[in-house]
Amino acid sequence: MPADWILHVDLDQFIAAVEVNRHPELRGRPVVVGGRGDPTERAVVATASYEAREYGIQSGMPMKTAVRRCPQAVFLPVDKSTYEEVSARVMAVLRKFPVIVEVLGWDEAFLGARTDDPEALAAGIRRAVAAETGLSCSVGIGDNKLRAKLATGFAKPGGVYRLTRENWDEVMGHRPTEALWGIGHKTARKLAGLGLHTVAELAAADPAGLAAHFGPTLGPWYRILALGVGDREVSATPYVPRSRGHETTFQRNLTDPAEIGREVAALARKVAEDVAAEGRPAARVAVKIRFAPFVTRTKSITLPAPTSDSREIERAALEVLTRYSDDRPVRLLGVRAEFEPGG
Repeated sequence: MPADWILHVDLDQFIAAVEVNRHPELRGRPVVVGGRGDPTERAVVATASYEAREYGIQSGMPMKTAVRRCPQAVFLPVDKSTYEEVSARVMAVLRKFPVIVEVLGWDEAFLGARTDDPEALAAGIRRAVAAETGLSCSVGIGDNKLRAKLATGFAKPGGVYRLTRENWDEVMGHRPTEALWGIGHKTARKLAGLGLHTVAELAAADPAGLAAHFGPTLGPWYRILALGVGDREVSATPYVPRSRGHETTFQRNLTDPAEIGREVAALARKVAEDVAAEGRPAARVAVKIRFAPFVTRTKSITLPAPTSDSREIERAALEVLTRYSDDRPVRLLGVRAEFEPGG
């Protein structure tokens, strides 16, 4: 009897894989993609191939650190338009199957399916993606989105894994709380301070106690995650970005407040152009600053009313900038406009 399943499809090392497909001679070599592809410049790693990850290179790492760890790696520039094009091709392949496709981003999607053999469906999807795009993907199978998403981690690279209520405790119970989708390092550290180190310990925790430490919403929600409870609805609504932003990494540190202000204003104007092209007004504006050597902070404000007006977005960005009191040298600036939920 067919049952309802949720599959999570995640493209393996997506950006690096796209580049290797374009440059087959790089197959098997450590490949790092980031910035303009020059590891002597200030930029961060967008992605690294599995071969590069063996040297400890990770997304978000400074390119200069990456080249120190693996001088023989091939460094390539980010090519956003190509990644978007390839991603669209992959999603088109997924839509050929009898499933509901909910796109999460360039390299992943949830699929809602009714089948009596989800593993066979997942294997067919993997074969079709490989045949039509040359890319490898991993597929997690679950009875809700949380379990499907986590299952993909066990499937990587290039495999299929099922995680459901039946094997949840066996697979997840002994793992650290940070293994849960939605709990990061800082939260895991706070949970450990309460004596909650594993998923099983968190699942058995007192909801009232968690609420007292983390708030009435977040506290009990962490326990729900540990129980493996998650959303079961997969929507075919087209993927809509929640924000638009631009950022710049400077090859020399900025120390002049006036120059920093000019750069933020210029970024805000670029963001405003994207907001206008999106056709949705911005509700919040955020300014990101990375201070030297590598400390990143982000502050934001809610606009008086949603707007697409360039002057208002620029004004808001400069207002956020005034909320920074740190006078350390600046190596990166970013401005992001966030849309209203459902807007």
